[in-house]
Amino acid sequence: MTMKSLSVKTISLAVAAAVALGGAMTAVAPSQASAGELAILTWEGYADSSITQKFEDETGCAISRTYVGSNDEFPAKLAAGGSIYDAVSPSLDTTGILAKMGVVEPIAIDMLPDWEDIYEGFRAHPSVAGAEGWLPPEGTVWAVPYSWGSIAWMYRSDKFDTPPDSIEIFWDPAYAGKLSIWDDKTNIYAVARYIFGRDVNVYDLSDDQLAQVRDKLIEAKPQMRKYWATAGELVNLYANGEVIFSNTWGGYQSALLIEQGIPMVEFIPKEKADGWQDAWQIVKGTPNMDCAKKFVVYMQSPHAQCQMSAVMGYSMANATAAKECLTPEMYESLHQGDWTYIDGLDFWQEPIRVDAVIETWNAVKAAQ
Repeated sequence: MTMKSLSVKTISLAVAAAVALGGAMTAVAPSQASAGELAILTWEGYADSSITQKFEDETGCAISRTYVGSNDEFPAKLAAGGSIYDAVSPSLDTTGILAKMGVVEPIAIDMLPDWEDIYEGFRAHPSVAGAEGWLPPEGTVWAVPYSWGSIAWMYRSDKFDTPPDSIEIFWDPAYAGKLSIWDDKTNIYAVARYIFGRDVNVYDLSDDQLAQVRDKLIEAKPQMRKYWATAGELVNLYANGEVIFSNTWGGYQSALLIEQGIPMVEFIPKEKADGWQDAWQIVKGTPNMDCAKKFVVYMQSPHAQCQMSAVMGYSMANATAAKECLTPEMYESLHQGDWTYIDGLDFWQEPIRVDAVIETWNAVKAAQ
């Protein structure tokens, strides 16, 4: 699915309630899905049949899938009467937005048998456990951690004499038309670190800082072959020889390309890389609550976690499952339990002014 740009008016509807604690909540219409069906809004690959077939066979809950290309689609779709969905899987910079919008249900911890196996730092994240002003009821959480990883960078190793170690290549005319970045506001974070240094709080940028980032991204536009929206789109750009350098959903697209015989290298640039964590949430008011609850329980289970990692190449939230099903080599390569690596990533947070960040990214895309 191609990412849908969000106008300032859409931001007001979908996000304004999320950025103001105690603000007006957005209502959700009754779900359109039939009983015994589970309509999920998720990322490409997260509902692969090898992950979900066991759940469908055991519960009789038939899954229908809609994919997103950006976290911005979750609040937009749910605010716009995204009532055809029963469960969603945003990243932790968005789970809190949905909670404050009032469009997701609190999830009881005591119904999650694998909860204690989830990394403690993930269980305690404010966008899971809640924070002052939007705490869930006692004994519940807003989201169930599922996977994590980095927004790494990658390149075709046969196209570079000297391996790149920075995103500075964005502004090198030698690579005009050979680069690609994700069609997502998180490019602002990467460029902010490039301009202002590794320790800048990229989730609380001033108007002046956002303007500098905007202008720097616009300056890089002639270098870009395309802003990619889905995993498959980026893979095709590389496979067709159109792109030689991009950001990536760490561990996923590079593996698909290597399977095709294309020499790929992933790396963390000297400016640092984004870290992400995705989690499952239940849409408020779903008539398919039984299937939805069983689903979020299942997606923490060792079987689902191990299958997700096998399909996606992503790291697991379930620390116990990771030790049980990964080889020592895979465990190390996925940085499971490696808190030096985990703490070294700039994990996404909900931006202080999410509307200004999205408006900035839309201004980049609209620039000629």
